Amino acid sequence: MPLVLAILVPENYDLYRILYFVHLLSAIAAFGPLFLYPRLQRAGATAEVARLHMRLVFPALVLLWVAGMGMAGVGKISLVGTPFVTATIVLWLIALAVSWFMIRPALTDTADDARKIMAAGIGITHLILVVSLYLMIFKPGGYEFN
Repeated sequence: MPLVLAILVPENYDLYRILYFVHLLSAIAAFGPLFLYPRLQRAGATAEVARLHMRLVFPALVLLWVAGMGMAGVGKISLVGTPFVTATIVLWLIALAVSWFMIRPALTDTADDARKIMAAGIGITHLILVVSLYLMIFKPGGYEFN
């Protein structure tokens, strides 16, 4: 029991490392399968893709935010004073909306219009991934701490 309490101490970086690991894994789970969606849909696996999206991709996208906010809290990073974090949160909100309103409805529909909407949603999501990765790696604007 004392080990668990020691992880929760703000000066202990073990919790930050755990959250960082969860953040990375959830990013892979949230964005990775999207690369396969068009091929799987063409193969006729629309129900499986829809199930994968709602059981893995969308929850991973939410967990990505939870772990990121946990890292900001543990690291005492100011969300408003740190431009790259603020920009990434806005991009995450856009990715969440695109995932829910564009990709999810088009997964089970095999019409050409639905495929175009899904392709557009996946393209937007990939663009958000690239921009977010740039922001998270290079951290333009630097940090501001609370």
